[in-house]
Order: sequence, then C-alpha cells, then structure tokens
Amino acid sequence: MRLPALLNRFRNWLFWRPVRSEPARPTRGAIDHVVILDGTMSSLDPGDETNAGLTYKLLTEAGHPVSVYYEPGLHAEHWRNMTDVMTGKGINLQIRRAYGYLASRYRAGDRIFLMGYSRGAYAARSVAGMIDSVGLVRRRHATERTIRAAYRHYQFAAGSAAAAAFREAHCHPEATVEMVGVWDTVKALGVRLPLVWRLTEKHHAFHNHALSPVVRNGFQALAINETREAYDPVLWDCPEDWAEGRIEQVWFRGSHGDVGGELAGFEEARPLSNIPLVWMLERLESCGVALPEGWAARYPTDAAAPSSGTWRRWGKFFLLRRRRVITPGACQSLHASVPDALRAKIVARGAKRAGQKPGAAVET
Repeated sequence: MRLPALLNRFRNWLFWRPVRSEPARPTRGAIDHVVILDGTMSSLDPGDETNAGLTYKLLTEAGHPVSVYYEPGLHAEHWRNMTDVMTGKGINLQIRRAYGYLASRYRAGDRIFLMGYSRGAYAARSVAGMIDSVGLVRRRHATERTIRAAYRHYQFAAGSAAAAAFREAHCHPEATVEMVGVWDTVKALGVRLPLVWRLTEKHHAFHNHALSPVVRNGFQALAINETREAYDPVLWDCPEDWAEGRIEQVWFRGSHGDVGGELAGFEEARPLSNIPLVWMLERLESCGVALPEGWAARYPTDAAAPSSGTWRRWGKFFLLRRRRVITPGACQSLHASVPDALRAKIVARGAKRAGQKPGAAVET
C-alpha cells in the first residue's frame, strides 16, 4: 500500500467522528383522533356492544385518515374490580389513559373527537375538561411520568401558577376539541349504596365536565323514560355567549340502556336504540368525519319498538326512583321520533309545573 493511502487511513482513524444519521420523519397531513369511552360492563363482544362500541366498529372501516381509541367500561370480574366499580376509582385511570393516547399522537392541525356512554360519557367530558384546565401535553413530552403530572395538576391545582408553568413548558399552545358526543351522561362514579357514595363522591368533585371553551360542538342524547336516581343525567348548561359551533341535547324515548345501546340481551329494543345512534353518527358526519358509504342502512330504526326498560338484570336492585326533569330551551329538545302521546304528556306536566311555580322545569 502506498504511503499517501496509509497516511489518509491513519488521518481518518485519528480524527474519526460518527456520522449522525436520523431516519426521515414520515410526513402526514392532519388527521382526526376519535376517543370512545364505553359504559360500565360494556365491551366489543358480540351482543355486548353499546352504541359507543358500534360507533367504534364503524369508524374502523373509515377510509379517511383517522385514529380511533376505544376503551370498554370497567368490568366487575373479581373482587378488586368490583371495588373499583363501587367506588368509581376506574374512571380516573380511564381519563388518564385517554388523555395519554391523545398526547402521544396529536399534532398541530389535527382534530379531536371525544365520545362516550354513561360513565364513559362523563369520562369523555372530563378529558375535554382536563385539556381545558391544563392543556394537552406535546407528543415529545408524553411520557407516563408527564401524563401523571398533568393529571395531578388537573386534580389538585388547576388554575394555579404551577399548573400554568407546567402548561407553558410541556403543552401545545392551543388544542381544541372539535366535538364531544355522548349518550346519557351519568355521574354515578361510585355505586350509590348507603354510605358508600357519600364516602366516594368527594374524591371525584374535581372533575370538569362542563362544556368548556375548548369544545366547538357538543351533542348529547338523553333518555326520557329512565327513572333510577343513580342514573340522574348530567346536562350541559348552555352558555349565552357561545361563539361558534353547536350545542344540542336531545331527548329520546327509552331508558338509559335504550339510548346508549346497552340492551341487557333484549335485542327487540335495538331498532329503538338505533334512533339515538343514527342521530349521533349524523352529527359526527356533519363535523367532517367521513363514514362508510350507506352506513345508515346498517341501523334500521323503529320508534314503536319495545324498550329494554329499567328493571332488567341489576336494574331491579335500584329502588330509589323518580322521573327525569327536562328544561326546554335553546339547546334542549324532544326528538322527532318521540310519540305524540308521550310528547303531550311531557307538555302537560310542564304546564302543571309552570302553573305551580313560574319558570319551573318541564318534568317528563
């Protein structure tokens, strides 16, 4: 080997530096992130799907860029899970996981959709509240440790200087929620057994389930015929200064399970349950999420179909009962499918209440 070649090799060895080569990051356009949180005891197993689960299955066929996250409701399969169901502990983990999913995937320009049923609806609304309270952690910071820190700020210090500093250091400057779509939100975060709910309720008081400024569109389907006190619905107050988007809270004939699609094996009620399902999917589509062509034909509707009722399975153990109250206004209405006889009864009860106490709510 010639001397110059040897000198070159020696020089390259002496002054060697590693070549920093990073794979090119794949570029992508804006996508939609749809988070779906189901109700207690629900899953994607055939026969156990709620309207939330059916929405997830439909979205997995979507042809446009979309990422879909589904989490089943808490199941009481053993004593530890039973305790979580009774105390509502599981909802905190559910919120944190959903928030972490968004934080690890969201990029500026993406859109966020939050959907849920029953307790899952409350969790979905709380995810929006967490984004409003502390911001959405940037993808590069989305470690388990940082997500836990974000949740602690949400739980204990929302609005504090520490939370503001965390937001500035770790979160997107802006992250909006295009739509919150929920079926019959309930705040039964712990089972309302004597004493048990009094001990657990205070531990969940920090949750922000209001329709916050970061949400552009809010849609909620509500059950007219639900009577169990433990399933009292959590409605949105309609801000008078709502700048854009829509707020719709629509009442449908049926029980909590009918509106959410949790039919306890009574499939005869499926055509009734499909009415709020189709209504919600139409709202999702109106917000720009592309659904498979001809999707509505999969969900035949029948306003005269029987209801699954409120006494099936565990329902018979809920003895405290009362009629729900409807307050007609700019963002509450009865769905067109509500039978005339039921509609007239609601109006009559409302007139009676108004006569007894001016400005009173309309009771179903």
